[in-house]
Amino acid sequence: MTELPELPLTLVLNGKEVSATVDADATVVDVLREEFGVTGVRAGCRNGDCGTCTALVDGRSVKTCLQLPGRIHGADVQTLESIGTPDHPHPVQRAFLECYSFQCGFCLPGMTFAAITLLEHTPDPTDAQIRDALSGNLCRCTGYENFVRGVRRASRLMRETAG
Repeated sequence: MTELPELPLTLVLNGKEVSATVDADATVVDVLREEFGVTGVRAGCRNGDCGTCTALVDGRSVKTCLQLPGRIHGADVQTLESIGTPDHPHPVQRAFLECYSFQCGFCLPGMTFAAITLLEHTPDPTDAQIRDALSGNLCRCTGYENFVRGVRRASRLMRETAG
């Protein structure tokens, strides 16, 4: 039986530097959950289609089920746990709540980070741009229209607080 190679891994996770020695062949979603106890990323499809494993890696929205841990060594990784609080939610979180954008929460990591990434680059997106940005995420409950409304609302909230 061949022993799997191990990899020393250090990164900034949700604002805190963390380190571990991990299986070099593990996926980032498994490392985040098993080594660091982060539950805001979840393993859904494990082939990059659903978005439930999404996190921000150095500011980019990444499906962590498709990444090996060597890709995040030294990176700044943010999961849902790092954005907003119950008392002060991120504008996207607030808008998704106000617009009833989600039900079960399965799709929430992908939808949230897709919306944040879109709004950082396109503060006042069209519905077509919103749909395109959200298209890499599967929602099993809502039919997506409330997510489009939620991103529109988040856009307004972010512009109001910026101006």
